[in-house]
Amino acid sequence: MAVGFRFRDFVPEESSEKGFDTLFKLFMQLVTITSGDVAEALSWLNELDKQYGLTDDEYGMGDFIEDLKKKGYIDENEQQLGELKITAKSEQLIRKSALEEIFGKLKRGNQGNHRTPHAGQGDELTTDLRDYQFGDTIEQIEMTESLRNAQLNHGLEGNFLLTEGDLEVRDTEHKTQTSTVLMIDISHSMILYGEDRITPAKKVAMALAELVKQKYPKDFLDIIVFGNDAWQIEVKDLPYLQVGPYHTNTVAGLELAMDLLRKRKTANKQIFMITDGKPTCLKEPGGYYKNSFGLDRKVVNKTLNLAAAARRLKIPITTFMIASDPYLQQFVREFTETNQGKAYYSSLKGLGGLIFEDYKRNRRKSL
Repeated sequence: MAVGFRFRDFVPEESSEKGFDTLFKLFMQLVTITSGDVAEALSWLNELDKQYGLTDDEYGMGDFIEDLKKKGYIDENEQQLGELKITAKSEQLIRKSALEEIFGKLKRGNQGNHRTPHAGQGDELTTDLRDYQFGDTIEQIEMTESLRNAQLNHGLEGNFLLTEGDLEVRDTEHKTQTSTVLMIDISHSMILYGEDRITPAKKVAMALAELVKQKYPKDFLDIIVFGNDAWQIEVKDLPYLQVGPYHTNTVAGLELAMDLLRKRKTANKQIFMITDGKPTCLKEPGGYYKNSFGLDRKVVNKTLNLAAAARRLKIPITTFMIASDPYLQQFVREFTETNQGKAYYSSLKGLGGLIFEDYKRNRRKSL
């Protein structure tokens, strides 16, 4: 009896998963834009369905909502009955989606993947082999390669001979930890002029957080937001982040960022700041000092003083400026020169790539 293969045309099975998957991708984007508001996201999705016919008689929007509940992506809000909210499962998926969208699909790496140029006495094995040196531990000796060297050097006849010159060891390299503070401007200008700047900033923050969690779990990433004041937020809070009716208190943001980094015992420390405007606010004992008209010298000087203080602490600040006004760029140049950091005048589209490349570049060196 002949043995072989029989080929036929592949006919994909029809299932509701196709309808769910299409709607789910849109829903996850919309729920990020609406800052976690499930009702608003579903309302927008219904409008898209009317316009583009995303559902049919076999799989409707009601089926999709039920599937979201069954699969654990949304749940009833215990505080407000009748309201829907996204679950922790959805929050994690939003971060992963942001990572894939902005940084591409990255494989999980080993812990502490921050190389320095010092080899031989590090804390993580490499693929490189070298000759044995006094002080190497027995655990570092690569026995297979060493025995092979002994056979090649001394032959197979007679008594087996293994000398120090035959030994090879697996080289090691130091891994450094990096502490990063990501500052996000949530002043009112982040949604002015019909441009949504806060959603790309949120996606970048979520992608960076997921990158650190997956590839560099020994690193520290703190996220703070600043408007009239500055405060720290958790990664799980990012999907719900909204712009407020705030001015831009860059001083408060930098003070909080530096306080957080002082507590970290890592060699590499850095601040990433995403903003679209100038500093316009200070907090004083009697209240808030505000001036949105032009560059206020009082506010600017205090901001520059903090840039210099960060430089003395060896904390570089990288500013991602989402604005093209020449006078704002001039302020950023002055701020960057004072700190001896870096600045990018970025469009929203290229923001994630710039932050990713800068993060990779900085973790390769001692800042």
